[in-house]
Amino acid sequence: MTAKLPAPVVLENGVVRLEPLTLDHVPDLFAASGADEEVWRWLPAPAPRSEEELGKLALGLMTDDKHVPFAVVLKEGGRAVGWTTYGDVPGFDASIEIGWTWYGRQVWRTAVNTSCKILLIDHAFAFGYNRVLLKTDHLNLRSQNAIKRIGGVHEGTLRRHRKRPDGTWRDTVCFGILEEEWPQHRARLDR
Repeated sequence: MTAKLPAPVVLENGVVRLEPLTLDHVPDLFAASGADEEVWRWLPAPAPRSEEELGKLALGLMTDDKHVPFAVVLKEGGRAVGWTTYGDVPGFDASIEIGWTWYGRQVWRTAVNTSCKILLIDHAFAFGYNRVLLKTDHLNLRSQNAIKRIGGVHEGTLRRHRKRPDGTWRDTVCFGILEEEWPQHRARLDR
């Protein structure tokens, strides 16, 4: 398999529809997250204070060659409530990262995250990847627990991996799911 990212597609199940991110999603996305510091706490950018700021972040993801961003749209109601991306993983053959993910608080502790991850992981393995990488800040225990819940195996921690928006250093916890591990996790999540 070549080291390329999959083309943007629409992925959906009974809970969410993942659509290629566009600027048309920004008003819903800003309504979902506003300037909510807690939503943006662990992300690589500060909480946007306006639709314009959020639009600039979205446009950055949409135009770079290292991400394939998706708007997370609730099937019920049709409103975008977050975004998630596929990301390039330099130095790893046939690997893809799922990250740069956030959701508005109204969908925390619902089926949204699990539904998104099932769609993205299924698609990644169908596309030909053999490994999915998920990373998070070492202080973000909520995200770490969610990754473990879907089957992520802790692979290590990158110390002082990158700076947070506030200038402090972030240690990054890395998890992986291998193609041959996914069916058992997928079956458990379906139950």
